[in-house]
Amino acid sequence: MTDMDIRLFSGGAARGLVDHIQARFERRYDCRLRGEFGAVGMMKQRMLAGEPCDALILSRKLMDGLDSEGSLVEGSLRDVGVVSTGLAVLDGAQAPDIAQAEGLAATLEQASGIYVPDMTQSTAGAHMKRVFQQLGILDAIGAKIHEFPNGATAMKTMATQGLSGSVGCTQVTEILYTQGVSLVAPLPQACALDTVYTYGIPMGRRQPELAKALAEALCEPGLDEFKRRNGLAS
Repeated sequence: MTDMDIRLFSGGAARGLVDHIQARFERRYDCRLRGEFGAVGMMKQRMLAGEPCDALILSRKLMDGLDSEGSLVEGSLRDVGVVSTGLAVLDGAQAPDIAQAEGLAATLEQASGIYVPDMTQSTAGAHMKRVFQQLGILDAIGAKIHEFPNGATAMKTMATQGLSGSVGCTQVTEILYTQGVSLVAPLPQACALDTVYTYGIPMGRRQPELAKALAEALCEPGLDEFKRRNGLAS
């Protein structure tokens, strides 16, 4: 890394937004934005382990915890947006009716494969495990569940493998961002999860001014329409 690199650790839900502003940000500040995206629990662990990190975008719950522990610069928290968890199918596949929990359960039971992010470290993956348990189908569908380090990898693999009848469950931003899969809908209300993603600056940051500028770039009001279209509500 050079002196003008800024390193961001982020949950995968924010990747589309970061990619959208990256070139403009780099030109304006004559720097290179190095974003790494993965399960929020893993990103948190890497930062706490001492890996160089100038900025974080994780779930609000995790960021509040880091803030209360003194791991973040005081006053640096900024909410980036709210992301729902949803269901994906392969492009061209018939969209199932998941308006109610019963429809979601039937869809999952009938699926040929279920692609999800890590059910321990990721926000959406941990939630989907709870949903499977809530619906009483975890044991029945266990052999069909395919876990990946993050939702983006899960969706990309689902699209690449093209298994007829397969479905994916992750953050809607990661579904919308991936070619080859289509968003059916957010999960039904009884199973829904809306996650606030929050930006913050770690105490060990090397680029304090660039980190502040990146917060402004990601949270500027002019991005509201882009965020809405790409599953990141204000």
